Amino acid sequence: MSRECCGDDRPTTATQVDACCGGQESADGHASCGHEGHEESVPWWRDRELLLPMASGMFWVAGLVLDWTGSGSLALIGYALGLLAGAWTFAPGAFRRLFTSRGRSRLGVGLLMTIAAIGAVLLGHVGEAAALAFLFSIAEALEDRAMDRAREGLRSLLSLIPETARVSRPDGEDVIPAAEVRQDDVLVVGAGERVATDGVVVRGRSWLDTSAITGESIPVEAGPGSPVLAGSVNGAGTLRITATSDGRDNSLTQIVRLVEQAHAAKGERARLADRIARPLVPLVLIASVLVMAFGVMTGDPALWTERALVVLVAASPCALAIAVPVTVICAIGSASRFGVVIKSGAAFEQLGTIRAIAFDKTGTLTRNRPRVVAVHTVAEFSRDEVLATAAALEASSAHPLAGAITAAAPDRAVADEVVEHPGQGITGRVGGRSVRLGSPRWIGPASLGEQAQGMASEGMSVVVIEINGHAAGVIGVRDELRPEAAETIAALRRQAIHSVMLTGDNAVTAQTIASEAGIDQVYAEQLPADKARHVQRLASETPTAMIGDGINDAPALASASVGIAMGVTGSAAAVESADVAFTGTDLRLIPAALAHARRGRRIMTSNIGLALAIIVVLFPLALSGVLGLAAVVLVHEVAEVVVIGNGLRAAATVRWPGMKGSASSDGVPRQSHTVEVTE
Repeated sequence: MSRECCGDDRPTTATQVDACCGGQESADGHASCGHEGHEESVPWWRDRELLLPMASGMFWVAGLVLDWTGSGSLALIGYALGLLAGAWTFAPGAFRRLFTSRGRSRLGVGLLMTIAAIGAVLLGHVGEAAALAFLFSIAEALEDRAMDRAREGLRSLLSLIPETARVSRPDGEDVIPAAEVRQDDVLVVGAGERVATDGVVVRGRSWLDTSAITGESIPVEAGPGSPVLAGSVNGAGTLRITATSDGRDNSLTQIVRLVEQAHAAKGERARLADRIARPLVPLVLIASVLVMAFGVMTGDPALWTERALVVLVAASPCALAIAVPVTVICAIGSASRFGVVIKSGAAFEQLGTIRAIAFDKTGTLTRNRPRVVAVHTVAEFSRDEVLATAAALEASSAHPLAGAITAAAPDRAVADEVVEHPGQGITGRVGGRSVRLGSPRWIGPASLGEQAQGMASEGMSVVVIEINGHAAGVIGVRDELRPEAAETIAALRRQAIHSVMLTGDNAVTAQTIASEAGIDQVYAEQLPADKARHVQRLASETPTAMIGDGINDAPALASASVGIAMGVTGSAAAVESADVAFTGTDLRLIPAALAHARRGRRIMTSNIGLALAIIVVLFPLALSGVLGLAAVVLVHEVAEVVVIGNGLRAAATVRWPGMKGSASSDGVPRQSHTVEVTE
């Protein structure tokens, strides 16, 4: 675990954030995140923060067993050990914050649990105190471990930076560690190699796979003057790139810092239990002190001191401590059964408040599998002939669009003399005819110019095919919208949830996809930092979720009130940066998950209300001496049973369109489109 790096007892500074992600000082003083500095997560059986709550539970259970068998003295020892093991995880931190923190931040549910445990021990109820310590410590430990795993996932971002880079020197090329690249160095990047840092192309032409940074599957043409981002993959040909940033301070390391900073900001937000505890703690303490002071003034300190302790137990949040964890555990467990993995109780609490959702486009709203959607030909060529001829050439190409064209024409001829022209297209001979295939900038569409323009306006990537020197056809390739996307957006609108789309794609394509999905607000050509800024702005106005699947989405996912990752197709960084992950890709999980969380939050709120009502009722009765310790403890036990029973209702699942139907051969449930998602 990473308590030393990102502890809960003090605010996280920017410097500490960088340290958490393995930050180092670069030559110009910039803190950056390198490959070093990340500790592997220890197994659960070696994790002290998890072992102590587990030990607390085992000692408590042992105490119960010994108590039932009549071994009172041994039971007391078991209870005491369970109390010490559980309290050690939160009591020292609660006292530390009490004396070192400022303002109301020093008060929290940890301090309230500590006070309740002390009061129970003073009145001889060590078993009650041990149970309280175990329940609270195990809930906190599980959530902390989930957050630590999230921080570890950031290492996958940095794996996109190559270990070495080729740099052009006056006396030839030199291979150096990527971290030693400096601004104005000229990088030599061959076909299939990753770019070590941000830069600008000064020589060569090619196409770049920028999906790791922008999330877009359609490649970007690169030539002299084209900007290049760190982590981009050079498709074909050799590029010479002038570095515009150092190897340790580029777009990818900035993504890491953005994610870490967002996680740190989230960690400072008070949970619901803490917001309740902050005013409750001083009230309980003041009341107990006043009761003891009254006893001293009236000349009967023993009676009133005992009564003060009874008041302390009466005001102890036993039911409150159980109210939230039971509901959260039940709700999270049931959500996992229909494909929604919620990583923490805090995430569940936030999920039930969402009023806006920001969608990534590629891989989220769309399938991230470009396919041929339109073909126009001149009179002398048929559609099938044009596709088969184009596919014959593309079968030899590694270009991302080649797969879409070859998939559209499985029955194709064999091409000869194939030559790929980086950044332009491909040439060859098919059936004895000379064929060229490439972008409209390289091959003029001639009489098909109007059709090509229309395809481009609909968000397609246009490929022109030329046969024997004449334009024969134009092929439109596009990443298609998921079939359930429009249904999902409509369901969210009925739930009064506003939808926004954020994408690195061009404005025309983005607007086309958004219109088909029913999304009105679109932000196109967004880099990761841009997405994070938009999400931060939205989250400052209303509780906002972000849903995405790529590394480029990680800062936005971490910046949102709740980050949601498409778990099956999503990158490791996106999944680990998010608070919620989907095990499937059906977008209808979103309104279902939100409805489920809102229902769980209502149950949790009712539990909290009941727990507080009991405290309000017991407090004056204990203060006046109407109820003694035994009666107060009995009421608390009954309240705990009622709260647990109510919390179990959160295990009921909200039905969604994919929950009906049989499983397919690969074990994935077949989708049904007949069930409406409602709250």
